Amino acid sequence: MTNKMVVAARSSDWNDLDALENQCASAASATMTGKVPALAGASRLRKIDLLKQILANDREIRAITEPWMTQLPSAMQGARARM
Repeated sequence: MTNKMVVAARSSDWNDLDALENQCASAASATMTGKVPALAGASRLRKIDLLKQILANDREIRAITEPWMTQLPSAMQGARARM
């Protein structure tokens, strides 16, 4: 899911990114409600690799969206001034 979020952020598809963020939050919330068994061996290594990829995707999404988010307040204020 975070791979799709990166693609949406790269293409400035903010609607898709928002929808994917909501799906991701819902999925993450679902995993926190149950008890997750400890993993060992290959399953544990796969989980670690997936977590590393999720964190890397998060960094890339933030690198794309944060500059835009800092410009948003002034853009909104400019829009209000034109009204």
